[in-house]
Amino acid sequence: MTTSFASRARPNGWYGMLVLVATESAVFGALIATYVYLRFGSVDWPPAGIAPPSATAPIVLTAVLVTTSLPLALAARTAWRRTAGPFLAPVALAVAVQAGYLAFQVHLYADDLSRFSPKDTAYGSIYFTLLAVHHAHVAVGILAELWLIGRLRRGMSEYRRTAVMAVALYWHFVNLAAIAVTTVLLSPSW
Repeated sequence: MTTSFASRARPNGWYGMLVLVATESAVFGALIATYVYLRFGSVDWPPAGIAPPSATAPIVLTAVLVTTSLPLALAARTAWRRTAGPFLAPVALAVAVQAGYLAFQVHLYADDLSRFSPKDTAYGSIYFTLLAVHHAHVAVGILAELWLIGRLRRGMSEYRRTAVMAVALYWHFVNLAAIAVTTVLLSPSW
């Protein structure tokens, strides 16, 4: 008897990633709540001497990052259905785009650090903390994909199918977090 696509249970590794995503959502929720609390408790946000963030580059970069969910969703869907199809190429494409995103964001982060410090104001502290946590999640996701590419080059197994689905789930979360972080940090510009 064969099992249908709809009746197949998700592997335990996928649920493990779901738990990780839930805990990391709490981290981002706490940081965003802190930002909002500090913002509405301050008369000047950002404080005098700090220009509101430019919106163009972060919006474009976030839109580009979010598009990486598409090739990862393709790889995860192929893995879930256990069909022959693309695994390696979509993940490699996503890594290339995400690495470009991270490189550009690190450049913007360094530029912001040259203009104001996280030590001087509550705005600087929460701004840089929120960005650093997001950038760390992007870096961890890239490392997970590079590990996955190394494994997929040796062929497909049930373990690797689960890894493809888990890494894709993680990236969907990181991309949603990118939208939230960008929206919150750009709010003074609107």
